[in-house]
Amino acid sequence: MAERIEANPSIMMGKPVIVGTRITVELIIEKLAAGETIDQILAAHPRLTREAVLDALQFAARALRADVTYPIPDKAA
Repeated sequence: MAERIEANPSIMMGKPVIVGTRITVELIIEKLAAGETIDQILAAHPRLTREAVLDALQFAARALRADVTYPIPDKAA
C-alpha cells in the first residue's frame, strides 16, 4: 500500500494522493460515499487502478484507527 500513496507538501497541499497523480485519497472516499462504484471512478480517472482505489480505502481506515474521537453532532429530529 505505502508505495501507491504519498503525501508531499508540493502536491495538493500535502494531502495524501495516489503516487504519480493529483488524485487525493479524500476525493476517492468522497466519490465512494456519494455512491459511485469503483468502476465509475476508474472510468473517470484512467490513471487510477483498482488496487490504488483499494489502497486509498485501506489508508483511510488506518488513519481513522488513531486514538482520536470524532464527535458526530446530533441532527435535528
